[in-house]
Amino acid sequence: MERVLHVSADGRLSTESLENKRATTHLRPEACDEFRLRISDGTDKENTDRTLTNQDFLVLGVSAYTNPERKKSKGYQFTLQNEDARLHIRYELEANQPFCRKSMEIVPLRDFTLERVDVEAIRLEDAHQNYTIREMYAQGSHHWKPGLGQPLYTLHSASFWGMEFPAATNEVNDQWIYCGYSPGIKLKAGQKYMTYNSVIGMADNAEFIDEAFYQYIDEIRVRPARLQIQYNSWFDFSRSVSSDKFIGSVQAIHQELVEKRKCPPLNAYVIDDGWQDTGEQADWSDTLWTVNDKFQADFKDCFEAVKQRKSQLGLWLSPASILGARFMVPKMEKYGFESLGMGMSMTGPIYMQKLEERIMELARMGVAYFKFDGLFGHLNIRDFEVKGRGTAAMPQLGVSGLKGNEKQLNDSRYDELKEYYLCTGTENLMRIFKRLGTLNPDIFIAITNGAYLSPWWLQYVDVVWLINAGDAASGSSRTEELVYRDAIYHQIWQEERTKFPMNSIFNHEPKKTSSDESTQTFRDYLYMNLSRGTGFIELYIKTQMLSQSDWDVMAEGLKWAHEYFPVFKYVRMHGGNPKQKEVYGYTVWNDRQGYVSFHNPSDKPQEYVFKLDRKNGVPENLSKHLRCTTPSNRDLSQLPDRIVYGESIRLVLQPHEILLLNFK
Repeated sequence: MERVLHVSADGRLSTESLENKRATTHLRPEACDEFRLRISDGTDKENTDRTLTNQDFLVLGVSAYTNPERKKSKGYQFTLQNEDARLHIRYELEANQPFCRKSMEIVPLRDFTLERVDVEAIRLEDAHQNYTIREMYAQGSHHWKPGLGQPLYTLHSASFWGMEFPAATNEVNDQWIYCGYSPGIKLKAGQKYMTYNSVIGMADNAEFIDEAFYQYIDEIRVRPARLQIQYNSWFDFSRSVSSDKFIGSVQAIHQELVEKRKCPPLNAYVIDDGWQDTGEQADWSDTLWTVNDKFQADFKDCFEAVKQRKSQLGLWLSPASILGARFMVPKMEKYGFESLGMGMSMTGPIYMQKLEERIMELARMGVAYFKFDGLFGHLNIRDFEVKGRGTAAMPQLGVSGLKGNEKQLNDSRYDELKEYYLCTGTENLMRIFKRLGTLNPDIFIAITNGAYLSPWWLQYVDVVWLINAGDAASGSSRTEELVYRDAIYHQIWQEERTKFPMNSIFNHEPKKTSSDESTQTFRDYLYMNLSRGTGFIELYIKTQMLSQSDWDVMAEGLKWAHEYFPVFKYVRMHGGNPKQKEVYGYTVWNDRQGYVSFHNPSDKPQEYVFKLDRKNGVPENLSKHLRCTTPSNRDLSQLPDRIVYGESIRLVLQPHEILLLNFK
């Protein structure tokens, strides 16, 4: 790609054009502010804010620039100045990469508050905002869709735009692209502030910008996508989990899956909610999340049990203390820690320091997986900082008497205040996650309740929760359970057009809590579940309830996941809406292997045609030597021996039928 920058005769910097060399298209701005800074005397000082753009600054000079963190990058640094600030704007492009970055170093020449910074501000004819929902509600089930950290596209010139920051708000307004965020930070004269990077990337075809965007996300994620297969104690024991119970399950699972059925050792065994001390005598004044008497304080016997099975120990923990620790919130408030309406403040300096210390202590013990459950709230209620502790304050909104989760905060007039909190809270969590990665480069981190689906989280964590979904898929049958979960997939990716790689989703499945179903029913459910392509497979099982055939099927499915994981990163959904009982499924391919799953959730047979083309993820250089097999109970004699790009597979699926076709 190419970005052409221009300094006018009167010293103003702007982008003159961008060229997409992959699709041979050109992006010529209809107008260009280049950036926007909204500054004020304080977020609590009304009518003092003003917005600065390229027209308010003169270019003082330009020099070559190489990012010390990316030595292969090349670029330029422009120095601009006005009476408010000096800016160093840096543009960089790496060799053989179809995306470029831009950042700004802001040096105030007088004290001011940086309320918002848009690193990109440019008007393009084909600018498009994919995700348009903005629901930062404090209360209301399934109303947690803040719209943070989603990319923008140009629909004809085939580019994507965004900020490399999860809590950014990237928006299109009257064809103006704005990529920025709201730090709400007070800056002193001479104090340097470095923004997060904006990014512009190019696709080879406007119809397939998603592919280019996900490839870019795969490039920048903190750790390569990994297949993480693990056990979680929640469905087994709920909060009654103890050291003895947990170790008993570790022994049984290892014996059944690894020793008897030759599966690779599990990556982790996870103690969920139930290990923390929240009793009447619990004291968290110095150390948060102390261990109850059902476990050793250092989990020594649990560490030894998983080590013997060539695995690692994982822990569940609620950063805001809203899940499994709400009883401790009033106590922590008395200690002087910053509490909100329901849980603890993710921007409270005292609390966050204590939280960070405890998480690092657990990691130094050897905890290699963390499930962080409850960041900014949970499925039904969210908490916000309204008192300005560690983040921007807006007392002029009349919030002094409000708790952080009151229904009144659902009103959009509070959105700016809530956005300040989410930005700062996200930064605090990023710091903790980054420290964990430094302490253990192989750490695996999941963020769940109260998170939001920004793909830029993957710069710090490994998987993000399937937002606005229940822990257990509801339904009286496996068909209903699958439809519940798959309908949420359809809603998120097809209806709401969320951009997030499916391979990095935490979806609370598969689950197996009894043996009251046939082997084929369990096999069909398991493979349909695994075909969603998430590399995070957490077993929610009642260990002692499983039959030998259940273990057989589970081992078979896990071995399949190991075999096909190399293509999981390309997964996408195909077909119709599960809620409407239309045939749907998942499709994953590279040029050497692939699979397609199908589910007919209706009570009647349905014909379905699957075309082997790029829309369904099939590469044009597909090998013609791939053969079709299936773990499903299905006669494949009607399918062709060889598959060819561009041809179609025609099937008649029986009521409730699940079919998985493997190609290799």
